[in-house]
Amino acid sequence: MFKLYGSAESGHTYKVRLMLEVAALPYEYEEVDLRLAREARPEPFRTLARYGEVPLLVHDGQPYVQSNAILLFLAQHAQAFGGETPERLARCGEWLFWEANRIGTSLPHLRYGQRFDPQGYPAGVLAWMRTRFDADIARLDDELSDGRHFLLGDTPTIADFSICGYMFWPEQAQVGYPQYVTAWLGRIRTLPGWRHPYDMPGVVPF
Repeated sequence: MFKLYGSAESGHTYKVRLMLEVAALPYEYEEVDLRLAREARPEPFRTLARYGEVPLLVHDGQPYVQSNAILLFLAQHAQAFGGETPERLARCGEWLFWEANRIGTSLPHLRYGQRFDPQGYPAGVLAWMRTRFDADIARLDDELSDGRHFLLGDTPTIADFSICGYMFWPEQAQVGYPQYVTAWLGRIRTLPGWRHPYDMPGVVPF
C-alpha cells in the first residue's frame, strides 16, 4: 500500500496520482493545504517531506519526494509504464528532464500567475513565460506529429504522465493546444483510471 500526500491544485501531485490510478496501484491519499506555511503543515508530512513540498509518497516506511523522481520509482516498482527495461526507463528519464526544464516550468508559472497571484510577478515575466510555453508546446506537437499514440510509442508511460501534469487546466493558464497535442491529451483522457485533477478522490480545490 502506498500513501500519497498532495494537493488538488498541484500538477506535480496530479501526475503521480494519474500514474497510481492508471496502473491500478492501491494507495491512500491525504490532502495537504498549501496555503499553510510549511512549518504549519501537519505531521508526518512536515517531517517526511524533505523539501516541504507535495507530492510525498510513502511506501514501506520510505518517503519519496519530487514528482518525476516518484514516477521513476513507481515505473521501476511496477515494471510497467516505462519501467519494463533499463533502456525504456532511460528514454522516459530524458522526457522527465525535458519536462522539468521546459513545459514543467512555463505552464505552471502561467497558471499560477494568472489564477493565484497576478500581481506577484515582475513586469514582463509572464509574457516571457508565454513565449517559452509557445516554444515548448510547438516542440511537443512536432514530436507527436509522426502519428504515435504516446511519447514512447503505442502505450502510455511516465513520460506522458509527467508532461500532462498541468495540461488539464488550459483555461486557468489561458493557453490553447495545437492539433497533435490535443489528440494526445484526448488519448490520455480515455485511459482507465483517468480523471480530471479536481475529480480525483479526496481532493479539495482552493
